[in-house]
Amino acid sequence: MRGVARVGVYAPLLRLDCAAAARALKFSGLAGRRDGYRAVGGWDEDAFTFAVEAARGGAAALDTLIFASTSAPFFERLHATLAVDALGLPRETRTRDVAGSRRCAVSALLDALLARGSALIAAGERRPARPGAAAHLAQGDGGAAAWVADEAPARFIGWASLSYDLVDTYASREHPEPYPAEERFVKEGAAAHVLVPTIRRALESAGLSGGDIHHVAAPEPVAGLWRDISRATKISAPNHASEISAKLGDLGAAHALFAFALATARAKPGERILLTGFGSGCDALVFETTGSMPGAELAEAALNEGALLADYVRFLSLNGALDLDWGVRSEFEQKAQATVLDRYGRDTLGFIGGRDCAGNVQFPKSRIPVRPDADGPEAMQDVRLADEPARIVSVTADRLNYTPDPPFWFGLAQFNNGARVMMEFTDADARGFSVGDRVAMRLRIKSHDRRRGFRTYFWKAAPAERPTLGG
Repeated sequence: MRGVARVGVYAPLLRLDCAAAARALKFSGLAGRRDGYRAVGGWDEDAFTFAVEAARGGAAALDTLIFASTSAPFFERLHATLAVDALGLPRETRTRDVAGSRRCAVSALLDALLARGSALIAAGERRPARPGAAAHLAQGDGGAAAWVADEAPARFIGWASLSYDLVDTYASREHPEPYPAEERFVKEGAAAHVLVPTIRRALESAGLSGGDIHHVAAPEPVAGLWRDISRATKISAPNHASEISAKLGDLGAAHALFAFALATARAKPGERILLTGFGSGCDALVFETTGSMPGAELAEAALNEGALLADYVRFLSLNGALDLDWGVRSEFEQKAQATVLDRYGRDTLGFIGGRDCAGNVQFPKSRIPVRPDADGPEAMQDVRLADEPARIVSVTADRLNYTPDPPFWFGLAQFNNGARVMMEFTDADARGFSVGDRVAMRLRIKSHDRRRGFRTYFWKAAPAERPTLGG
């Protein structure tokens, strides 16, 4: 019964209307994608925050946590180790990062299924691209996660793997934006030499034929490629990855796991799912569902919620493609000290406050509680606030403080357990924030020291409910 026991997804609030972007680029002849939407991360989101958000709500303890991304902010600092603290997991959890290919998350999932013990694969992606490039509108931002366990509602029944250096696209330190190969070459080579033979071997491994597959989660390196693969493998099942591409964009390493989550949300017990990861080869995995999948309902919701973004200039600014002059207030530097992170990093990243002897909860913790009648040091019990509901009790919208996406929202959040914390607010809609609004905590970038290439993370309060896209 070993297989995937739980799934998780996360998509940022904003959805770029690709038609609006195409109109803005019409003068250049570089419009590219002209329909659908592209998920756009906020200025304070990145591949790491997406992966953590997707991975929330799972097991309290794991054997292994794996972070997967081709756009991770650090290349010498383990994001999986940061995720252990952000998710409140024991520090004895084994950690590693995987990268180098868009199939890295699926490859990590396959490794975990073939190994022993419980594992979490958390993938996040926010890939750079130059304005005008097809990838700038085709790509999307987001995250997905999968938990592996010995008892699971998606039973692992077959697999195949192929290592093949078909350079459909690449990125390097000298050229961080993806550089694509000619589309016809990719379409012919990827189908005939990589995807089709690997899928056939996976079906053979599971003792199945193409007609035995009910759902597919197969990201396409070229739009429309699945039609050719479907004919060659005789798989007529819907490919849920294509729907995600239309509504969120290509999510890179997170795309296959996101599509798998959507497939499990729509699958009935006894149905079979094909999952593939493509990039420098292929991994193909076959699953059989035995029951409902925890977390799968989030995938369906993520496709239909969000706030429409039709301002192409704002999109360029949020995406880092347009470097605006924000004035002298933006020149303030926030250098993170390694010693401070060592002392307080776990409490900050995990949003862990303390409960004093009288039951009062506060953040941050202190030797002497903030309770008025406290008369000396007290031992405090750890309390994680990241998953605690809260309401706004005061709020300010400030256009004097620097933020890359004004205005700067902040105020007091009153948590249900009694804690009251001064916080930044994020994901404001056109209405903004008001006293009494219900909010949920989201992990975000707190400071970005561009001079030294370092960023720190903390939690911000966001609306507890998201609007329906176009609603």
